[in-house]
Amino acid sequence: MENKNLEITKSSGERVRFSLDKLKTSLKRTGADKETVDQIIDKVRDELYQGISTKEIYNRAFALLKKKKSYFASKYKLKKAIYELGPTGFPFENFIAAIYKYSGYKTEVGEILQGKCVTHEIDVVAHKNGNTTIMECKFHSEEGQNCNVKVPLYIASRFKDVKEHWDTKPHETKLNEGWVVTNTRFTEDALQYGKCAGLKLLSWDYPKEDALKDKIDRLGLYPITVSTLLSNREKQFLLSRDVVLCRELMHDNFYLDHLGISDTRKDRILNEMSQLCSNKNH
Repeated sequence: MENKNLEITKSSGERVRFSLDKLKTSLKRTGADKETVDQIIDKVRDELYQGISTKEIYNRAFALLKKKKSYFASKYKLKKAIYELGPTGFPFENFIAAIYKYSGYKTEVGEILQGKCVTHEIDVVAHKNGNTTIMECKFHSEEGQNCNVKVPLYIASRFKDVKEHWDTKPHETKLNEGWVVTNTRFTEDALQYGKCAGLKLLSWDYPKEDALKDKIDRLGLYPITVSTLLSNREKQFLLSRDVVLCRELMHDNFYLDHLGISDTRKDRILNEMSQLCSNKNH
């Protein structure tokens, strides 16, 4: 069928023109070869209809990928897997802390820091090379919920309060950065205010080339929720034990014994995870 004028429905309810290139790019990101990507594109293209939702397109491509190789499907499922870290934002905070830990930072989650006016519970505090960064993590458990300007406004005032107190006391490190991290997107106003106020912003697709999805791919730091072989109950058990990354599970695989998983299935799960972590994009 002709796709040039086909409209699809995004999670926000907005209707936009379908772009085959976007689907192709997200499939390529998984590391799948050109032949696999082209085959999936051909099949999905034949099944499109006016008004189809992006979720439906995504699910069809995912099912086809899963038939090919489960770790390709897991990488494609990354965005959804991060929503599955919910319903509370705590596993997301742990996940962000883990990403920075693997980038050479010393991290703490849920630290109470004194401000000039009041105390603040900070989601992630990260230290590296004599500098300290405080991060606020805004987690949304469903698509279409973006971070508006109120979030960086609020974080900028908290950062200022903590910094004013920090600078009056002797510390081993210098507090020099405030971050806002979200698993969705920032509105234009939020981006504009964040940049102007000197905050660092990190979202699913911002900043370009170094967004959350890029960092995860580059470092091979996938959340356990990407696994296509673990059940939801098993994932929730692991998250409740602060096992957030596939890498952590590979290291502490005795948790799979706690869950009573058979040796054969355990091998399949660990094999899927090791392929995921080693097939990162450079």
